[in-house]
Amino acid sequence: MASTEDKIGTLEDEAFKRKERLKALKRKATEGKEDVKESSEHVLPKPKFRSYVPDETTLKENVIPAAKPGDVVSEVKDLLEAGDKKVVIEELNLSSLAPRKPDWDLKRDVVKKLEKLEKRTQRAIAELIRDRLKNEQSDLASAVNLGASVNQKLDVDDD
Repeated sequence: MASTEDKIGTLEDEAFKRKERLKALKRKATEGKEDVKESSEHVLPKPKFRSYVPDETTLKENVIPAAKPGDVVSEVKDLLEAGDKKVVIEELNLSSLAPRKPDWDLKRDVVKKLEKLEKRTQRAIAELIRDRLKNEQSDLASAVNLGASVNQKLDVDDD
């Protein structure tokens, strides 16, 4: 029991110390505000006269000169000339207006690799035809027809 009473006593002491620190902070804050008020009383802002013309010469120094309007006529002419230009429909490309397929960027990146593979494929087909010709000298016409059909299939796939 004595240990719980000791803990309660220390908690009360800590709470008292916190309250004292808060009071000290409040006192410092109020003192700082009073200093600011005193310094602001000595330095007052100068009035700015936009539309009022004072009679006193000392106040005439604070008059702001009237704003001069800009050259609106030239700006309007520029805007009208820009609006007169007609958009030529022939210059617009329909493919740029149509939405692209979701995988267009992937296809664009793979084109170079596909060109290399296309060359290798053509070489491999030619080599296969040569091998068949060596093996079967009499069946020359069928080998040529086979090569032509493969090329046609590749052309159709490219489209």
